[in-house]
Amino acid sequence: MRLNVALFGLVICCVKCSAQKNQPVTDNQQQATRIIAGAERLNVFVPLIKGKRVGIFANQTSMVGNTHLVDTLKKSGVDIKIIFGPEHGFRGTASAGENLGNYIDEKTGIPVISLYGSKQRPSAEDLKDIDILIFDIQDAGVRFYTYISSLQEYMEAAFENSKPLLILDRPDPNGFYVDGPVLDPKFKSFVGMQPVPIVYGMTIAEYAFMIAGEKWLSEKANEKYAYYLTAQNSPDTPFHFLAIKCQNYSHKSKYILPVKPSPNLPEIQSVYLYPSTCLFEGTVLSEGRGTEKPFEIFGHPLLPKDLYSFIPKPNEGAKSSKHYFETCYGWNLHGTPEEVLEKVNNRVQLKWLIEAYKLFPGKDTFFLKTNSFNRLAGNDILMEQIKDGKSEEEIRKSWEPALTEFKSIRKKYLLYPDFE
Repeated sequence: MRLNVALFGLVICCVKCSAQKNQPVTDNQQQATRIIAGAERLNVFVPLIKGKRVGIFANQTSMVGNTHLVDTLKKSGVDIKIIFGPEHGFRGTASAGENLGNYIDEKTGIPVISLYGSKQRPSAEDLKDIDILIFDIQDAGVRFYTYISSLQEYMEAAFENSKPLLILDRPDPNGFYVDGPVLDPKFKSFVGMQPVPIVYGMTIAEYAFMIAGEKWLSEKANEKYAYYLTAQNSPDTPFHFLAIKCQNYSHKSKYILPVKPSPNLPEIQSVYLYPSTCLFEGTVLSEGRGTEKPFEIFGHPLLPKDLYSFIPKPNEGAKSSKHYFETCYGWNLHGTPEEVLEKVNNRVQLKWLIEAYKLFPGKDTFFLKTNSFNRLAGNDILMEQIKDGKSEEEIRKSWEPALTEFKSIRKKYLLYPDFE
């Protein structure tokens, strides 16, 4: 059987350590070990899309060096007909949950269609004049970070409409561990569409191959993927489903994002803490939106006043949120990236959530009535475990059977060396 869901090889260049401890590293040595995202490998994929009418799913993270991928491809003579934008928009400035309409991008003059809110996938009409689709967005590696939900919708639209799909892979900044409760399908939503844990330890391309390989797409998309496994390429269709891999990346890498993935993840520390502290979105506590350190600080006006204090206020990435202009008391987890990594300790940490619940005076109002906490957790068990006073160790033990099963699935789709 010929497999035409092609992958370009991972090139790892090893550089021997200098004999002298303090000998400076040369520019060539730095380049040989620098992690290179798929979008930077223009010589590999641009020849495949030249002369094609292209649709691209991109945002502010879709950079090639200091230039946006869209600008880079236009300069290379690629005919980009349409841009699709995810949550926070194509330029990445919209607030979380803000619905954006369609518009013309001022810089490029290319139509932009929002795929967040009421419309989550390209329509057949959107794709009628498109030959090839591209996906290039930096993920955070967390189940409730909605770009993987956008990825699934985009894949289904591409497959169902028989449009070749090119994924430009990027490293996972949380790709060095796997942890958290696995989503119960009963709690499927746009903040969790697949039975994966909160931290799944996969790049966007690995995740794409997993949801296709496990038949987690729509029935029609699954059928088309099965066809793609044996379909022959041609000059007219140089690929059906293709990923351009990163170079010099492994799941042991600690990749520092060159561009913030969204307004409320402004630095790598917030990205590291996000899997644990985003659970506060489902509570009455502020998760730090409206401050300079979202997801690194969190609290509430009714918590003890000897805790860390802060006042959230509207800003560009969070025009409205909880407790604006109120003094909140809680925790400040900010530190150097190394210090924050030590606090996280390759786990979804529950100790801050458990402690906040213990200290909060109104236990019956701690969790929001919107069911958002259960959607984030991926089940209705974690909330009850916290209410029942279960220890973090007891809660984590309850995750193990499903986590073990997921880890065996994950292994089948890894494109890079694993952390274990």
